[in-house]
Amino acid sequence: MDLKKIFGTVLTLLGIGGLIYTAVLFANGTGTTKMLLVYGVLGAIFFFSGVGLVRNTSS
Repeated sequence: MDLKKIFGTVLTLLGIGGLIYTAVLFANGTGTTKMLLVYGVLGAIFFFSGVGLVRNTSS
């Protein structure tokens, strides 16, 4: 496997983890608005950058 694909996969998994963590905090009502925004935005950035990196890396 190429190093870019591995890094893209790691970023995607971190993004998924961040988005799931944000959803759990939101569902439990324990997170503040600022905390939910930070985790949600960082999770989305990691997720979409990882997907884009994996997609644009030639096989």
